[in-house]
Amino acid sequence: MPRIEREVTIQNKLGLHARAATKLAVLANEFDANILLVQGQKQASAASVLGLLMLETGMGKTIRLIVDGPDAEPAMEAICNLINSRFDEAS
Repeated sequence: MPRIEREVTIQNKLGLHARAATKLAVLANEFDANILLVQGQKQASAASVLGLLMLETGMGKTIRLIVDGPDAEPAMEAICNLINSRFDEAS
């Protein structure tokens, strides 16, 4: 199975807060892939809102995405697009 890694920078003002984490988890669950977010020594499944909140990721932080599974490539693209669009927030 393909395994893809990519680094992406959080750009929205509030970082990975509850609403953004929920959006990310809902999106992650649409794919047949294991999606892991790594920031420093912490890591969390993209499918877990609580895990994402515990990363305490803020604006300007770089996280590493590790994706594997049958849907690895479309999952990576969708998640990077969501993060790069600032989780569709105004700021």
